[in-house]
Amino acid sequence: MLAKLTSKNQLTLPKNIVAQFPEVRYFSVEAEYGRIILEPVNLQPLSAVREKMEQLGISEADIGKAVAWSRKQK
Repeated sequence: MLAKLTSKNQLTLPKNIVAQFPEVRYFSVEAEYGRIILEPVNLQPLSAVREKMEQLGISEADIGKAVAWSRKQK
């Protein structure tokens, strides 16, 4: 199957491929060994992220410290 790349760098996927992912609106895109890899991504609401952080015992202060640490690593 072919997919056309437009002059605006937009890629049109064939309908029968898209039909296999009816609930997906976002895809992760990577280049690997000369190939373009698309993987479906289901975005989660911010509340789900906060809930997961709470389950893991991660506070907003922990996130701030992690960001500060990573910015020093350059």
